[in-house]
Amino acid sequence: MVALLISLTLHSSACITLHRHTTGVTHAGFPEPIAESAARLNINTAGARELEKLPGVGKVIAERIIEHRTQFGPFRRAEHLMMVRGISDRKFRNLRALIATQ
Repeated sequence: MVALLISLTLHSSACITLHRHTTGVTHAGFPEPIAESAARLNINTAGARELEKLPGVGKVIAERIIEHRTQFGPFRRAEHLMMVRGISDRKFRNLRALIATQ
């Protein structure tokens, strides 16, 4: 469930400011964005067991990620993860907030 808190703040100029805070997982099952300060999993250094902890990444895809970076070198951008067979655009969008390349 999505916990949603909306607060309205009225200013003297009659403008309304909306503040929206969500926690948990969105209605579609996607994780909410992680704050920049939160640790992300580095897909260039993570082992198979670490990669398997990512949503939608099992043993086979984790091995493909490692095989891809071994064969072609480190991922320069997180988006390059979609070059790995089994990582669709949708799956990548689920992972984007959880991964890093540095």
